[in-house]
Amino acid sequence: MSSMRHDPSHRRPILGSVTRLVGDGSDVRGRRPSLSIIVPAKNEADSLPQLVAEITAAFRPKVLGQTEGSRLDAFEIVVVDDGSTDASPNVLRDLMIETPELRPVTLARNVGQSGATAAGFRAARFDYVAILDADLQNNPADLASLWDALPGHDAALGWRVKREDVWSKRVISRWANGVRNWVLGQTIRDTGCSVRIFPREAALRLPMFHGVHRFFGPLLLRDGCKIVQVPVTHRPRPHGISHYNLWNRSLKVIVDLFGVAWLMRRAIRYELAPSPNEAAIPPANRSSTALATSRPNAAKES
Repeated sequence: MSSMRHDPSHRRPILGSVTRLVGDGSDVRGRRPSLSIIVPAKNEADSLPQLVAEITAAFRPKVLGQTEGSRLDAFEIVVVDDGSTDASPNVLRDLMIETPELRPVTLARNVGQSGATAAGFRAARFDYVAILDADLQNNPADLASLWDALPGHDAALGWRVKREDVWSKRVISRWANGVRNWVLGQTIRDTGCSVRIFPREAALRLPMFHGVHRFFGPLLLRDGCKIVQVPVTHRPRPHGISHYNLWNRSLKVIVDLFGVAWLMRRAIRYELAPSPNEAAIPPANRSSTALATSRPNAAKES
């Protein structure tokens, strides 16, 4: 497990009512936060029952205080049905009967993983958002481990220790991670891993475009977030087929990378001067109003 921050000389951006969690998983006021788990899903009817069951098994004990680690006040499972043409709507309707935490969101048409994730961010009701793929290759128990690692950081990112994919996907992923880190000047181990947790307010500030789900880590660093990276497992896909191919997994990513690099260089950062009434307040007690930070080339492991 490793920590990363964008640049320790910059103040972290203000996150409204969300403050960095402390050791026991509560905020500085002693309040336990709540978590919205976002699952973009297209034609994953066969996977959804097991996925929902595994999520509830991992997170209900955190609400009830039945496990060690950081607790939760509540959680919800926001499955975003991205224009499915299989039985997904019926499966979700049946699952809601026995899973009160489940909140399906149905899109009128397919918009892709990034669009469905953005819809989930906006539909989420709680302080923090987490992301999981719907194909069961992500283990929800690993997401609970990210939650335990979050205190002291703004965001937690998973990195897949052993990919359970065909060799070509593993090679492309390793190559893409290297290129992204080289171009952006960062050291994120696995930008393609979907297992992530960060504040909803930070999610709503991120620029949204098709393909952005591959760049959440770099963009969070751009906003000055302190990030912890946590090893996670990766499982074989038990149902269906992948929605990705060489074009949308690698070649399109190269094009997107140049756009993200441009965003990094053109980030706006400002801070309000204290008003006369605040002049006597020590700087350490003032809230930063920075909305973005400068270039990410100072990102480093710590």
